[in-house]
Amino acid sequence: MQVRRSLLSLAAVGVLTIATGCAGDDLSDDEGDSGPSASAAGPVTVATQAFDEALLVTAMYQAVLEDAGYDVTVKEVGRRDIYVAQMPDSVDIAPEYVGGLADFVNTEANGPDAEPITTAEADATIEAATPLLEAKGLTLLEPSPATSANAYFVTEEFSETEGATRISDLEGSSVVLAAAEDCPGRADCEAGLRQTYGIDVTEVLPLGFQSPQTYQAVLDGEAQVGQTSTLDVTLADQGLVMLEDDRGIQPAQNLVPLVSSDFLAEHEDVAGPLEDLMAELDNETLGELILRVSVDREKPEDVASEFVAEAGLT
Repeated sequence: MQVRRSLLSLAAVGVLTIATGCAGDDLSDDEGDSGPSASAAGPVTVATQAFDEALLVTAMYQAVLEDAGYDVTVKEVGRRDIYVAQMPDSVDIAPEYVGGLADFVNTEANGPDAEPITTAEADATIEAATPLLEAKGLTLLEPSPATSANAYFVTEEFSETEGATRISDLEGSSVVLAAAEDCPGRADCEAGLRQTYGIDVTEVLPLGFQSPQTYQAVLDGEAQVGQTSTLDVTLADQGLVMLEDDRGIQPAQNLVPLVSSDFLAEHEDVAGPLEDLMAELDNETLGELILRVSVDREKPEDVASEFVAEAGLT
């Protein structure tokens, strides 16, 4: 596996060098024709959470939007509630996940004990969330086939000692959970582990989603369980094991662009590049791209630029 990744990194560097040279040639051509300038479509602010997957997808947003003539500003924000509160005033667009966003707007509007509106179907979940989003001046574009649900992991040693390969194997156990700050009370996180799986989550350490701090807390024994993504391909190399969500607390978590309704009304052309990008992503493709960022430590913007160019999106 390590050899394959090393070869992948070397190959990526070679392809990136070629792609960068081509990008420079294209830029010169663009500057010489009568097409739009880099900021002809106006400014746009894209907010993102700060884990590798989100940063990679945001870099893809930035690449296709800049190619469409937008002057893009990226804001790294730690939590969904922060950037949603800033829309539509100071944030125009954010990469999102169908189920996570639907849960958020539902509990924000109806309280932490609200009846869930998420399902395993992306379209049904979007339909249920749309009135709540419209009330906040927000619109979802077409979702991607790629889906990135929450997942939970333990160390290989813990898995072997406790016989834990499924989340249900932890039923009746008391655990400390390392996860995102918004995990407490969520049906796909702390509340689901407690209510659906019967796990006593004694503490949630707010160390971040799929973050180095979350991995390390589990490896050090500070937490028994950590939160990551179903697309996480780094676990085995770290001596970690993903647990099967055998009781299905994860709703549809397709990638989807969240856009300020006012911004969309004024810039209808912004939907096309983002929806074309969504259509090009599937789990296998996105998983390999994330590996290059998380394991091979390539820069998200470099991986994103190469991908959108090869996919014909720029």
